[in-house]
Amino acid sequence: MSRLDYRPHLPGPGESKIAGHDSESHAAARLAGGRAADLFAQWAKLAEQPFTGLTTDGAIREGLFSLKPEGAPAAAMAEAATALIGALTPAERARTYHEVGSPLWRRWQNTEIFVEEHGLRLEHASEEVRARAMAVVAASLSDRGYRDTVAVMRLNAFLGLVLNAPGVLNRWSYNFAVFGEPSTADPWGWQLWGHHLAVSCLTINGQMVLTPCFMGAEICHADHGPDEGVELFNDHELKGLALMNALPRDQRDAAHVARSLTGEDLPDGRIHFADRLMLGGAHQDNRVVAYEGALASTFSAADRNRLMDLAEAYVGVMPNGPRAAKMEAFERHLADTHFCWIGGHGPDDPFYYRIQSPVLFIEFDHHPGLFLTNAEPSKMHVHTVVRTPNGNDYGIDLLRQHYQGGHHHHHDH
Repeated sequence: MSRLDYRPHLPGPGESKIAGHDSESHAAARLAGGRAADLFAQWAKLAEQPFTGLTTDGAIREGLFSLKPEGAPAAAMAEAATALIGALTPAERARTYHEVGSPLWRRWQNTEIFVEEHGLRLEHASEEVRARAMAVVAASLSDRGYRDTVAVMRLNAFLGLVLNAPGVLNRWSYNFAVFGEPSTADPWGWQLWGHHLAVSCLTINGQMVLTPCFMGAEICHADHGPDEGVELFNDHELKGLALMNALPRDQRDAAHVARSLTGEDLPDGRIHFADRLMLGGAHQDNRVVAYEGALASTFSAADRNRLMDLAEAYVGVMPNGPRAAKMEAFERHLADTHFCWIGGHGPDDPFYYRIQSPVLFIEFDHHPGLFLTNAEPSKMHVHTVVRTPNGNDYGIDLLRQHYQGGHHHHHDH
């Protein structure tokens, strides 16, 4: 990954997007009007829609998911979550704990704007409670998954450092919620979200769903301060380029659906002011995204392996058993998997790519500056998202099957 110099793009006097000294005052100022207020109003309407799931044509493909133990670390997860809940004050518990079928699962968002009335705000919690919340995350994810999650939080703190805005952008400006009673068998889960981060984890009887999972950073490498050396998205970038550049010309041309990241050869409306080229971001639970690009069934064995390796860069945040199950399902549906690319594919080019299958949806997108001043997309600012299409984000299809099997119903997505 090229470590571009962010310093020429630091905002000067009067250019800063920071609108307050802390998360609350910043949010109030940003939502007083303008595009941010419009975006949150649009999200509120989307959150009211009944959940169907991300599809290619508006119709859910049935029979893709089934209840089966996969070796998720259920005991360690339940133990850590029980310890967290036991350490909370009554007021903290009221914000943190919700029913497993709560529609609040779908209320995550990845901006720095703190508006939520649910969820434990980690920057306001004690060190002990923070540590117990992160212990739930550590118990649930692979080592890599936990490291990447913490790296997002640390790079957020680094951005706050270089912008002199630690009250708005810091390691703990995140929210944490528990959904359902922690158990080794019954369904429950947790969610951690805030700026550039949203991890949704549901577990049922040794099975795990870890989507939607959003990770990003503006400045992807910390070059000084307490978080010096932290970096993210090397594998996601380099393995994407390796696959695109390995494809034969005809397949690369099929994958390459547009050359410009700024819209010159894209349909009107394809670029969103906040999500840019990303289609599966916050509140896009019911998005219809048609297949585009090259079909993996046409790839050589070597290129299918490169595609699998790229997908594993994202799926590898899961612990071993669920990771293996997810990768097996992805491989089983390679015949229906598409890979598309927008932008250049040289070592210094910013770009977007998407892997889309019936059971896995992955996006990577280079963005312009938001807090930095660069107007063009750059490798300094990355957004990624992973979703489970066809109705199983948040484990909702598995929850439906669980309750249809005669279990007590507490579900109102």
